Amino acid sequence: MGVDGFGSEPAELNSLFRDGKDRGVAVFRQNIFHLFSAQIDCMASTYCEFVLNKGKDTVHRDYHDKEYGFPIDDDNLLFARLVLEINQAGLSWETILKKEDNFFKAFDDFNIDKVASYTDKKKEKLMQDAGIIRNRLKIEAAIHNAKTIKTIQKENGSFKNWLDKHHPKTKEDWVKLFKQTFRFTGGEIVNEFLMSAGYLPGAHSETCPVYMKVMKKKPKWAEK
Repeated sequence: MGVDGFGSEPAELNSLFRDGKDRGVAVFRQNIFHLFSAQIDCMASTYCEFVLNKGKDTVHRDYHDKEYGFPIDDDNLLFARLVLEINQAGLSWETILKKEDNFFKAFDDFNIDKVASYTDKKKEKLMQDAGIIRNRLKIEAAIHNAKTIKTIQKENGSFKNWLDKHHPKTKEDWVKLFKQTFRFTGGEIVNEFLMSAGYLPGAHSETCPVYMKVMKKKPKWAEK
């Protein structure tokens, strides 16, 4: 499936680029063009390096500098990040960033109570909205996950409390928990969600100027 001129490379490749882990340089270089809208210097080995150079004037800059890896305290914003990560599956993160404002508008600013109450009529309206990813399974997952988070809130006080309660876990244990709890939460989706919200390390390299800004916010993964 391709959207907005982007390829349909698997989410694992995008995660490879963003977290900078050396899990297949050959595959990375062969597919890098399909992950972004313009040619990128294939010598960039991490998301940070890309953003500081070729990506400094793209939609990636604000996300990298102000959001990626920073702790999120608001449940609605945590839910929003989870839904956006789910929608990125099979697409490029650039596609999602360019559609982010449309997503917030279409999903009522990711108000958990509102999304949990979406009717079939609302689902069909979302399916006709060209400003988002019109994938029925992903839309259904957003609504189901909103309902699940409401239950979590009742039992734990908040979605954030639930995440804090289960920290720390290995990536594998987190994935197992999310698959048992939510829909459409495969390994890379869970990994990126947790890295982006400060529950797993790897969002920024230690040489990145943003790294210390993130550390000052005391992400959960850095707790001793």
